[in-house]
Amino acid sequence: MTKIFIDGSSGTTGLRLRERLAGRDDIELITLPDSLRKDTGARKSALNEADIVFLCLPDDAAREAVSMIENPDTAVIDTSTAHRTNDLWTYGFPEITGAEKIRASKRIANPGCHASGFIALVAPLIREGLLKEDVKLSAFSLTGYTGGGKKMIAEYENKPSALFDAPRQYALGQTHKHIPEMQKICGLSRSPCFCPVVADFPCGMEVTIPLFADEVKGTVKEIADVYRGFYTGRLVSFNDADEQGFLSAGAYSGFDNMGISVYGNEERLILVSRFDNLGKGASGAAIQNMNILLGDAETKGLTLKKKL
Repeated sequence: MTKIFIDGSSGTTGLRLRERLAGRDDIELITLPDSLRKDTGARKSALNEADIVFLCLPDDAAREAVSMIENPDTAVIDTSTAHRTNDLWTYGFPEITGAEKIRASKRIANPGCHASGFIALVAPLIREGLLKEDVKLSAFSLTGYTGGGKKMIAEYENKPSALFDAPRQYALGQTHKHIPEMQKICGLSRSPCFCPVVADFPCGMEVTIPLFADEVKGTVKEIADVYRGFYTGRLVSFNDADEQGFLSAGAYSGFDNMGISVYGNEERLILVSRFDNLGKGASGAAIQNMNILLGDAETKGLTLKKKL
């Protein structure tokens, strides 16, 4: 029986992980009573007793938790930003990093939600030479409010003003915490210009990268062929279907897979990824990484959407 400890299980991602693991008979969850949830000694004991630890903590707290782990056999899946660009950690995007590297690692950095959609679109084109490493990219990402954690969820559920009825752009200073991993994992020499937008719906995400034809070595069809050849698994796949000329950011809400696509003409085109910000963008990806560590099917315990 695999022992799992979720450090930070009261947050959005931690609660989702607990819900997902509750019904699995191959997992034993190590839990702490509320009175000991922040007790250093109790946490350290649980961290070292576990076979796999999920860290659902702020960055500094995640680093502190890692420093308390002395058991060389304990594997860590960190959902914070703390270790995503650390060369000593394995980036937990199996379709990009490779499942074998994740399986051989004891330190896995779970990807950011916005970053997952961006990297899924850009990394294959960089690797196949359709985009240059020094390309100047821009992207906007429309997300449901649950990705913002408890405070944002409470704000949207209570709506302190009419401003919450419309989409709101944020991270205006171009310092969003996902930008470093976007650049590093894709192998870009320049940081992208990134524009995240949160809207009044719970779950779902749509990342869009606009391109002019002279910025990419390939047509819409050639890019589609690259994606089809690159993504052959069940959790990320090419899907160019739409909803009668529209693309809803909520199309994959409640599911753990991601659909990517390319649209446009001879002059301009757009790359689009759609997924659930709490699915492939958070706890679903963490479960996928856990499954790899356990030698299980990557999709075990996950909910997959059929192609549109």
